[in-house]
Amino acid sequence: MKVAVFGLGYVGAVTAAGLAARGHRVVGVDVDTHKVDLIAHGQSPVVEPGIDDLMREGVASGRLSASQDARVALDGADVSLLCVGTPSTSRGATDLTFISRAVRDIRDAMTVVSPPRTGHHSVVVRSTVPPGTGRDVVAPVFSDKLPAGWSVGTAMCPEFLREGAGVADFFDPPFVVVGTTDAETHRSLDELFAFLEIPLHHVTVETAEALKYACNAFHATKVAFANEIARVFRPYGVDSREVMRIFCEDTKLNISPTYLRPGFAFGGSCLPKDLRSLQHLARTSGVEAPLLVGTTTSNEISVREVVDRVVAADGRRVALLGLSFKSDTDDLRESPNVELAERLVGKGFDVRIYDPIINPERLIGTNRAHIMARLPHLDRLLTNSPEEALDEADVALVTSTGTEVVEALQHNSPGLLIDLSGRLGSDVEDVPGYQGVGW
Repeated sequence: MKVAVFGLGYVGAVTAAGLAARGHRVVGVDVDTHKVDLIAHGQSPVVEPGIDDLMREGVASGRLSASQDARVALDGADVSLLCVGTPSTSRGATDLTFISRAVRDIRDAMTVVSPPRTGHHSVVVRSTVPPGTGRDVVAPVFSDKLPAGWSVGTAMCPEFLREGAGVADFFDPPFVVVGTTDAETHRSLDELFAFLEIPLHHVTVETAEALKYACNAFHATKVAFANEIARVFRPYGVDSREVMRIFCEDTKLNISPTYLRPGFAFGGSCLPKDLRSLQHLARTSGVEAPLLVGTTTSNEISVREVVDRVVAADGRRVALLGLSFKSDTDDLRESPNVELAERLVGKGFDVRIYDPIINPERLIGTNRAHIMARLPHLDRLLTNSPEEALDEADVALVTSTGTEVVEALQHNSPGLLIDLSGRLGSDVEDVPGYQGVGW
């Protein structure tokens, strides 16, 4: 394929050299004369292990070149990859100036150069951009009548290249994600990245745009978490390098998909208590631990936001399906569902609760003491079936995913159904009034 790469920084240079090494004809575009001249002489404009050989071989083979003129790159090109900078503004927003300029340059060049042999051109954003950029900034430029022979599809295909390991990451990415609604662009990108021999994730444009932010935020959080743990434990003579080395050996919970699924707040007998204890250790030693404090605050916001949505809804009767802090247990200690029930009862809502496991007569010890302190009238709130809880309910708050709950919701769903688990399935998600807690 013929590929135009706009922007020859770390992402663009690695992408251009990598694609040329796998047989594509690539023309890089950049306003910086020095970068263009370096590539013309087979040299890389960025420092990356392995890229010098790729640049030299690509230029020598005739498959890689560079220009300051978008028309040179776009002439007959099948794909344009936008790898331009998206820096922060002074207020932290993403500056899309370079994206807008590159898109406009592509559109202007179409009026004077030849279309690709298929007539279809794919404009693909690789830069990190906020959700909605493809829809609001990129696609509209090509929505008007295009020059004869041209059709255009737009997409988001985020890069996951680490500086210092960019070449290795290009040829061995964690995944390749393509967000587009255009079938021809799907096929073009399948062909473009066929050499990777891994399946592409075809998603919505907004999902592809959001994914890069989620990945980078998590990487940043991991760095901050490890450093914060070290600060908390250092005054106690702990070498946190050893703690984290063993920590990472747990691939069932610690380094795994476990807990990384959007849903409701955490609770139970361990997580809230141990977070408080860590915060106390930090305060005792005069150490700041804002990530740990923020985790507790974020969890509280998850509960508050659901209460606010119920208050804003039209109705006073609420069905709460699921009371324990997680399924298949009767542990009510610090359950966010108990917190929900307590707050809604306190605000005057008529709350009916169904939980297939909870039996007040079998609750003992601290578990019983906790629920009696928070919902001493639990006996009056519990129902014997989900249908009984849902009878005449205006709102349903659902964490239980039992078969009886799913079937009851399909036949007797209220005007507002908030899924707190994200595991109810499509049969319930298609019910009128369904909302996810965070989607």
